[in-house]
Amino acid sequence: MITKPKGCLDIYGDEAKKWQYVNSVIDDLMVRYNYSYIRTPIFENTNLFHRGVGEDTDIIKKETYDFKDKGDRALTLRPEGTAGIVRSYIENKMYGNNLPVKLYYNGTMYRYERPQALRDRELTQFGCEVIGSNDEIVDAEVISIPVNLFKTLGLKNILVKINSIGDTISRNNYKEALVKYFSKHKDKLCSDCLRRLETNPLRILDCKVDRDSEIFANAPKISDYLNEESKKRFEVVQTYLEAMNIDYEIDEKLVRGLDYYNHIVFEIEAKVKDFGSNNVLAGGGRYNGLVKNLGGPDDDGVGFAIGMGRLMAALESENITLPINDSIDVFVMYVNDEEKQVASGLVQDIRMKGYIVDTDYNGRSLKSQFKQADRLKSKILIILNSDELKKGLIKVKNNQTKKEELININYLEYYIEEVMTTYDIDNNDLGE
Repeated sequence: MITKPKGCLDIYGDEAKKWQYVNSVIDDLMVRYNYSYIRTPIFENTNLFHRGVGEDTDIIKKETYDFKDKGDRALTLRPEGTAGIVRSYIENKMYGNNLPVKLYYNGTMYRYERPQALRDRELTQFGCEVIGSNDEIVDAEVISIPVNLFKTLGLKNILVKINSIGDTISRNNYKEALVKYFSKHKDKLCSDCLRRLETNPLRILDCKVDRDSEIFANAPKISDYLNEESKKRFEVVQTYLEAMNIDYEIDEKLVRGLDYYNHIVFEIEAKVKDFGSNNVLAGGGRYNGLVKNLGGPDDDGVGFAIGMGRLMAALESENITLPINDSIDVFVMYVNDEEKQVASGLVQDIRMKGYIVDTDYNGRSLKSQFKQADRLKSKILIILNSDELKKGLIKVKNNQTKKEELININYLEYYIEEVMTTYDIDNNDLGE
């Protein structure tokens, strides 16, 4: 038997319906925020990620799926969404008079790492990017999107963490302070942190092995190295978050793992007991300079990404029941070939009227078809009979009232509409 690759998932059945529902909530939310959907290639030129994400990040050093195609071109399965969208922004000349450009995506990413709970090799991310504005209100708006998505879905146990890693000058000064400090404690650092000390000192603070040690607790704080401009910007973002009634806490160890970040960075954690260490549901920040670094104009940007698998796990951990539709509207039943031909036409017609319709495909007995209709939770049954069809009649059953009746086939559409209206009214009453 051929099995799925390690670190990948099959999503189907009721679980797939939950994913589809969450995706529909995302699409609706992004319409209200006036963001446009964008789809970029799953694989890109390898150099895009090396220049954009950073040579010394863990993603590039350890986790990318790199390969050569038949034309000997170096390609990489995308490990994150931002670099590809910035490439598209530049290549398609989206810049101009209509800035900022507000985009969102929802697709698969690939990272070659050791699979573990909520860390897969194929993962799905929903994210947003705003390119062409340096206004602090955009930073707050971007943070508000995942917050409002989680609230809409019913999540209550979340924590918004924010920090500022400042502009280039502040960041470089802080890097020097970290190198000076941690160089005195090399004997107590893990192998990854020793490497980061030479290549990317900020990433030491993101270490999952050592970050709770006393050495890390006494490390220099970024706030002591922010210049006045960076401090002021961070304060302004906080005023907008407060105006939006978004609760947050400042975490000075929060730096995010990608090289392109500057100024505001943030994460949203699931705070459910026993959720596990991989509890960051969303993360992002500002990336002024990335567009220019990838060959475009000097347009500023900010964005975030949500791990959809972790979001689904958070919903489950809080025992949130999503209102997915696990029923159909109509099930058409038949016994012989004459009835089957009529059934095929009815199924086609009713579906095109906008209803969810199914029928038998395995030559089941009428008794078995009734059981199948019950399993599908069909609201209406249409039971075809050759003798009745010759008279222009059709038997229907309202599965809510259990009432059966013979109606003229020409009135079938009106019957279905009336029954479905009754279902809608009853469901609304229950909802209220």
